[in-house]
Amino acid sequence: MTNQLLLLPGDGIGPEVMAEVERVLDVLVARHGLQVSVETALFGGASFDIDGVPISEATISKAKAADGVLMGAVGGPAWANVPRDLRPEMGLLRLRKAMDVYANLRPALCFPALADASGLKRALVEGLDIVFVRELTGGVYFGTPRGIETLPDGTRRGFDNQVYTTDEIVRVARVAFELARKRSNKVTSLEKSNVMESGLLWRQEVTALHASDYPDVELEHMYADNAAMQLVRAPRQFDVLLTDNLFGDVLSDLAAACTGSIGLLPSAALGDAGKPGLYEPIHGSAPDIAGRGLANPIAAILSLEMMLRWSLQETQLADLLAQAVTHALDSGARTADLGGSLPTTEMGKAIVAAL
Repeated sequence: MTNQLLLLPGDGIGPEVMAEVERVLDVLVARHGLQVSVETALFGGASFDIDGVPISEATISKAKAADGVLMGAVGGPAWANVPRDLRPEMGLLRLRKAMDVYANLRPALCFPALADASGLKRALVEGLDIVFVRELTGGVYFGTPRGIETLPDGTRRGFDNQVYTTDEIVRVARVAFELARKRSNKVTSLEKSNVMESGLLWRQEVTALHASDYPDVELEHMYADNAAMQLVRAPRQFDVLLTDNLFGDVLSDLAAACTGSIGLLPSAALGDAGKPGLYEPIHGSAPDIAGRGLANPIAAILSLEMMLRWSLQETQLADLLAQAVTHALDSGARTADLGGSLPTTEMGKAIVAAL
């Protein structure tokens, strides 16, 4: 059966890394039997420049009808003064909400060849293999009321609302527990229940679900600020980290420093079974290097690997692609962020050659 893929290159380095994803897709189709039909659409600032919105209704419809959606990056200084509801980042939030991809899987893996590229000592990161399960469609990024208002004395106040319901917490926690059963059977749930009511509800609901459905999985609770310290002090103590939207956003980027480069880390945003997933590198648009051929395409290529695994059920091809990335790194292929000098296209070619 032919799977329908939608590619959203977006802004900044997005089109550059997506070009290498397409190079890999061509090889998987031509030499490894992958059957896909690929369509590309505007997204983020690129969409705003043409359509006046960061994502069109037509693109949202295509995303919801696809078997998998893979994006590059959104945003940049060119759209810094665009009204907030039309900024590129709002297009991404809207797409996540429209697709109802509430569980964001963000692995942080230290490749053997890159143990010395980390900002941490080799002894701390060698063999690191953890994954964040981040709630993606609720919390402070979506809660209302929100806004900026002028107070009677002329000063201004900005406010956002951190809101979670039982159903939102339970469904993402279930993903974390199920994933842990396939790994080392441990979940660490992160929140700030000591000072936040939403954090207290989070801890209570996760505890109740664990007791009723997953008593075989080890569960520990940890304050998010302590988790930040522990990720630097002893990151290998973790297996699956369950977080809300805000803490997951921050702490998964912190984990990127443990692996050597944020240019290595993919992500998968998943919803209910049978619905398409949304896949993206977590590195952002990197406007400082956009258009210079310096971007590391590995995170985007590994996002394709996650799509093969989670949405297309092509486990063997996913394993093959992961091995190709490992082989390219073992052979010494490095972009600038990893201390090397290969341009984006040459890094892509090294992975294709291994594939």
